Amino acid sequence: MEWRNCYLDVVLIPLGFFLTLAYHAWLWHKVRKQPLTTIIGTNAAGRRFWVSAIMKDNDKKNILAVQSLRNTIMGSTLMATTSILLCCGLAAVISSTYSVKKPLNDTVYGAHGEFMVALKYVTLLTVFLFSFFCHSLSIRFINQVNILINTPQGPTSIVTPEYVSELLEKGFLLNSVGNRLFYIGLPLLLWVFGPVLVFLCYLTMVPVLYNLDFVFESGKQKYENDDSV
Repeated sequence: MEWRNCYLDVVLIPLGFFLTLAYHAWLWHKVRKQPLTTIIGTNAAGRRFWVSAIMKDNDKKNILAVQSLRNTIMGSTLMATTSILLCCGLAAVISSTYSVKKPLNDTVYGAHGEFMVALKYVTLLTVFLFSFFCHSLSIRFINQVNILINTPQGPTSIVTPEYVSELLEKGFLLNSVGNRLFYIGLPLLLWVFGPVLVFLCYLTMVPVLYNLDFVFESGKQKYENDDSV
């Protein structure tokens, strides 16, 4: 009977997860091959120009650079704090005597055995721990950029704009990965109420992320036409 209840969990949860995984694999391919068609690639190119401009005119723009990087660090810190708080809450639930109540078992599809409940919480804990890990590394790299971007430039300077740009891109890449892991973990929170809600959330998430990740050429052409007029 327990195995029959697991059918929906075994089918819908991996299906929803691999749906988002396939989307992000395709997004990564687009970022590598056609970066300017994506928000990630366009922003990365803009950040490289930004670092070059800041370091070229550092005496006038050093405060702007520090404030901009500080805002990024604050955003990563917020996400890292949220992730580790969720981890602490999940760890407390796992270590307690909590169990899914009988009324919930009768109203929610999917398995509710002890093994399945433990699997749900351990999966959530793992996703949010990796999100925290990525955000922590992102803060480390951006803190390095915060110092190195104000390095005086000269003919014998070891710290070049290219090197600082590489560090900044690593920081933003880790920040993006941490955010995406956090987004993947949020629908899994609904797994407590059954796999159907999780699958529907993943199904909704893909078109939403698509609209946020890509630059639409029609919008670009309309903007260029408006400028020409």
